[in-house]
Amino acid sequence: MPHFIVEYTDNLKEEANIPKLLEKIHEVMIARGSVFPIGGIRSRAIELHDYRVADGTEDDAFVHATLKIGAGRSEDVKKEACDALFEVIKDHFAPLMAKRFLALSMELYEFSEAGTYKQNNIHTRFKK
Repeated sequence: MPHFIVEYTDNLKEEANIPKLLEKIHEVMIARGSVFPIGGIRSRAIELHDYRVADGTEDDAFVHATLKIGAGRSEDVKKEACDALFEVIKDHFAPLMAKRFLALSMELYEFSEAGTYKQNNIHTRFKK
């Protein structure tokens, strides 16, 4: 059940190619095999229209990603996956960062399975 959520300022829309970013993110998660079961991987992007960055005097932009995962993975596994995901984000936005002011950030949110509710038959497609 990894969920990857990326929020980005609308002044990036024309050049950010967010669908390609999500594709790359899925490739990173799928490459980790059983760490992130493929049938549970989801991503979404939220374009922000109401925001303010720094002092508001420039056309600054930001991208903030959140990876939500259930508890149970080791610290090493979480760090390696998050490092790889953030590298993808940095590489994806490097051309934009080279020509404009842009802030990139990512956080990991790990939650207990208690209190979560799920039903998913997608997993059955990937059982061997």
